[in-house]
Amino acid sequence: MKTDIHPKFKQTTVRCACGSEFVTGSTKDNIRVEICSKCHPFFTGKQKLMDTAGRVERFRRKYAHLQKPVAETPETAEKAE
Repeated sequence: MKTDIHPKFKQTTVRCACGSEFVTGSTKDNIRVEICSKCHPFFTGKQKLMDTAGRVERFRRKYAHLQKPVAETPETAEKAE
């Protein structure tokens, strides 16, 4: 490896917009980020999965005919009467 051609690697502080800070190694002095693992919805568990335009329901309707019918047991037959 050639000497004096690589940037100096040092410890630096990463600051998030939410106020969280942590120390890491980098060639930059200070790093500012908009989102980190403490405020990102994926990591906090506040992520919401949305069924836009009924895609899941449309999929279920499309393949409903492929599902095997549930075999009727004597217990369920009595409840149906």
